[in-house]
Amino acid sequence: MSRNIGIPGVNPPKVKAEECKDQFCPYHGNTRIRGKITKGIIVSKKSRNTVIIRRDYVQFVKKYQRYERRNTHLACHLPNCLSHEIDLGDLVRVGESRKISKTKAFIVIEKISRGAE
Repeated sequence: MSRNIGIPGVNPPKVKAEECKDQFCPYHGNTRIRGKITKGIIVSKKSRNTVIIRRDYVQFVKKYQRYERRNTHLACHLPNCLSHEIDLGDLVRVGESRKISKTKAFIVIEKISRGAE
């Protein structure tokens, strides 16, 4: 059985709770999602249970009265129940939680679309 994490439009993965033993999983564990919910593209999946996503945004430069494109990288926790369906280049939705490690405070909630191949 999966828990409703309280975010409209987000459906839990089709994995049984017995298969996902991750304590930081928002659906099968004890960690709550609160704070910011954002999107990003996965650029690295080398670490265990961790992905690095790139968030693109525009920043206004007052001096030139123009916008410039910028990006930032976020380290996010990848629950076991979502790890089989998420790959490099995928667009994912992540939610803020409590600190999981020194650099991780976001958890992957769902896969939005497949990356460009």
